[in-house]
Amino acid sequence: MTDTIFARIIRREVPATIVYEDEDVLGFKDIAPQAPVHVLFIPKHEAIPTLDDVRPEQAVLVGKLVLAAAEYARREGFAEDGYRVVMNCREHAGQTVFHIHLHLLAGAPLGRFGTPG
Repeated sequence: MTDTIFARIIRREVPATIVYEDEDVLGFKDIAPQAPVHVLFIPKHEAIPTLDDVRPEQAVLVGKLVLAAAEYARREGFAEDGYRVVMNCREHAGQTVFHIHLHLLAGAPLGRFGTPG
């Protein structure tokens, strides 16, 4: 696994507020939240740099990120009000850590997104 900040969080070398964990996925609060609830879900055993690098045999792993986010949303009670999941791919999309991750945003009306900034 490459040595990103996420790999260091997985190894517990860097502190994080972990809110979800199973065999394959780790979820922790974003340190620069963009919504009242902002949790990142990452694969624990494979450091895939970008979404564009995902191979067909890793599709199940990406699906596990989505399922973990949905489970967390239901468990925390904001699934009925709604939430957003986002995966950024490369710099122009805002990816800053090159270890795929899914953002879960919730806790308030989120409005529109995708406008170039």
